[in-house]
This record gives sequence, structure tokens and C-alpha cells, in this order.
Amino acid sequence: MKSIRDIMTRDVSSCSPDDTLYDAAMKMKELDVGVIPVTDNQNHLMGLVTDRDLVLRGYANKKSESTKIQDVISDDLYSVSPETDVQEASQVMAEKQIRRLPVVDNGELVGIVSLGDLSLEKKSDHAAGVALNEISEKRDELH
Repeated sequence: MKSIRDIMTRDVSSCSPDDTLYDAAMKMKELDVGVIPVTDNQNHLMGLVTDRDLVLRGYANKKSESTKIQDVISDDLYSVSPETDVQEASQVMAEKQIRRLPVVDNGELVGIVSLGDLSLEKKSDHAAGVALNEISEKRDELH
């Protein structure tokens, strides 16, 4: 079985907790992504900021574009190590209803894996489909 190291995205841009909502939004636009990891100056993962966080915790609460990211980040973190097998990572994503999973080695952010990354692997394609199905079903139950 392949490990996350084999399929993760390695070159991951991040924001610092002192960056602003505007900084994060611009970085998301430039990179065409919906999530940016938030790291300290030693690349230790502190949280994630999503486009949804910017809207719901930021702008919808009338926070200005100069508000620091640390005020809106998702700090309820789930991560995996590079050695985690693909099947296990897809189970974490399904159980926790997340589409992107940071990859951390000794506390340092080394990559990120998405459902899309999982679906590109033949052996994990089924697992990714199951994870996406469970995420979608549980979200539908909430609405």
C-alpha cells in the first residue's frame, strides 16, 4: 500500500498567524486554492484557514480585511504523517468530514493531501470515493 508521502503535495504555501484576512484571500486567489495552512516561523502547523473561515468567521462577522488570520483560523486540527497509508488517511478524512489533510513530520508541515490526490491513485480511488460520499452525506444531514 502506498503511503501519503507518495501522493502528497509537497510545495505548500502557508500564512503566518499575523497575516491578514486580505493576505490569505489574495494567496488563495493566486494559488487557486480554498485552504492555506497557518504556520509559525519554524514551519510548525498552527491551524488552517479556509475560504469558508474567511467568509463566516471573518467578513460575515464584520471583521475588516486587516484582521489577523489567528482570529479566524480553524485550530481543531487533524493531520497525518508522511508514513500514514493512503487507506488510513482516507478514513480520517471520512470520519472527520475533511477534504484536505495536512501532512506533518515532527511537528513541521511537510505537505498536504486532498481527496483529489487520493482519487488519482487506483488503489485509493475507491477509498476516496467512500470518503467523499461520507462527507457529503453527513453534510446533507446537517442542513
